[in-house]
Amino acid sequence: MALTTAPSLDNLTLNVVDEVHVRASLETTFESILAQMGRLNETPDGKPFPMVLEPWPGGRWYRDLGGNNGHHWGHVQAIKRPTLLEIYGPLFMSYPTMSNLQYRLQEVEGGTLIAFRHTAFGFVQDDHRQGVSQGWRALLARIARDAERSQT
Repeated sequence: MALTTAPSLDNLTLNVVDEVHVRASLETTFESILAQMGRLNETPDGKPFPMVLEPWPGGRWYRDLGGNNGHHWGHVQAIKRPTLLEIYGPLFMSYPTMSNLQYRLQEVEGGTLIAFRHTAFGFVQDDHRQGVSQGWRALLARIARDAERSQT
């Protein structure tokens, strides 16, 4: 049996914040978020990573591997089309942790501003802590690209 020291409060929290300006309407940008977090999801290096996102309060967000196999990532905590999507759950972390994701959309000159936040509390592994910003940045870039393409 290995004995480890208790982590500090700094090691128990994760906070990722980003903003993206999208040259598309609120509605188009919101629909792009749903698609890119769901059936069109990819890994940061472009490999398919399809997920299921049920876009209603309490709806599930999970990776469906078929045959009743998969990985539960979270539930929709709040949805207010087209300005808010909030999800809570363990996300990609299969250990004691809880996350909250927020996509807040605001109409601005020339399109939509997405204010993104991922806050987590629990035992976040170092490799996840180091890679999480890259993954969210890639997803936000795909959301913007998809919405802007759909807008034209």
